[in-house]
Formats: sequence, structure tokens, C-alpha cells
Amino acid sequence: MDPASYDGMPSDVLVVEDDPIIALDFEDTILGFGVKTVRTAANVAKALDMIADRPPQFALLDVSLIREKSFAVAERLEALKIPFAFVTGCATDARLPARFVCKPRLPKPYSTDALQALLKNRGSRP
Repeated sequence: MDPASYDGMPSDVLVVEDDPIIALDFEDTILGFGVKTVRTAANVAKALDMIADRPPQFALLDVSLIREKSFAVAERLEALKIPFAFVTGCATDARLPARFVCKPRLPKPYSTDALQALLKNRGSRP
């Protein structure tokens, strides 16, 4: 795993997002922050394969994918002690399992400042 960049940004971010336009927007924005690598997965199986191949330093997980939820990815990241945040259009925690209610969340639509702060502060999360 590569060390974080000098400005506190992770060098490798995994984005799990089923909407290709939103995924591209995340990728462009995150690369604009100076992150070296942004990988995207549109479903749980692809995300788990990517994590097994090369664990990211941070991950953004859309809660509701087309036919599934991203909780299996969250469980794997948690087991590997990789920080992550949920991306959701829901304002409440009702859709998150109890074990994930305290995880950071980025609302949709997101602000660039909020995304940048989330990436910079990833190391301060348990």
C-alpha cells in the first residue's frame, strides 16, 4: 500500500457507485485533489475483487446499488481496517445496519469541500 500524499490525501481511492456519470464525477473531482489512483466498481462483486487484488487506502460506498446494498463491501473494508464512508441520498440512518450507523456519510448531492475534507480526515476515523 502506498503512503498517503504529503497533503494528507490517500493515494488510492475505491469508489463503489452504480451510476456511471456520478462515478466519473467522483473520479474527476478526487483526481483533481491530487489523489494518484481512483478505481470504480459498479457492484459488490467487482468491488470485492478489486479490494482482494489491491486494497485501497480509502473507499466511498454508494449505499444503494442497482440490485444490492454495499454492506458486504463495508464489512470487508472494516475487516481490513480500511477507512470508508457511505454516500447516500437518504438523510436518515434508517437504511444503515446498526454496526455502520456511526460511519461517516457523504450526502448526495455532495459538495466538493465536503468530499475533500472527508478524504483528508479519513485517518482520524476508527
